[in-house]
Amino acid sequence: MFRMGLLGKKIGMTQLFEDGNRIPVTVIELGPNVVIQKKTTDTKDGYNAIQIGYDDKEHRKLNKPMKGHYEKSDVKPKWFVRELLVDADKIGDFEVGQELKADVFSEGQWVDITGTSKGKGFQGVMRRHNMKGAKNATHGSHEQFRHVGSIGCRSTPGEVDKGKRLPGQMGNKRVTMQNVKIVKIDAEKNLCMVAGSVPGARNGYVMVHHAIKKLKKMG
Repeated sequence: MFRMGLLGKKIGMTQLFEDGNRIPVTVIELGPNVVIQKKTTDTKDGYNAIQIGYDDKEHRKLNKPMKGHYEKSDVKPKWFVRELLVDADKIGDFEVGQELKADVFSEGQWVDITGTSKGKGFQGVMRRHNMKGAKNATHGSHEQFRHVGSIGCRSTPGEVDKGKRLPGQMGNKRVTMQNVKIVKIDAEKNLCMVAGSVPGARNGYVMVHHAIKKLKKMG
């Protein structure tokens, strides 16, 4: 099952109006993407895929292996690079150096969007896990207002269960929003407007795929 995808950048949020209804949307700059490498079952790679890149990068910021990689394909270096698996009957539609733009998607389609969530540093359980916290102080309680509380049970099992909700790093993780609807496409400016929010901060890189669950339902 071939899921077309593009790389882009989250621009920010705005709103659109349809039939008097206000729709909050996130604006994503999708492309132009460039095909950097083409892999097929006939090569040493052994599978069908394309490597695509977005956002030009200066040559002076490349290491030697990457310089050779881009010189081989004769493509400008990119900051954001990802690989897409392609069906055998579709791999012939792509060539190295080919540009892919936002018009590969259309309005009304459903997509999955992957990005890196905002990093919020080390946080306690009340902010990280929405725990309630202690109410009134009773006999024996000592300043347990925002604390975790009990995390184990005596000497058996004598350890903290895996998955126990505790303080720690919050955000800065790879997050995928599934089944997001494309509200509008501006093909000239390579802009895609999707309903609702998208993970990450402004100018953060995102990857947009056809929604896998919708594709499976279609057969």
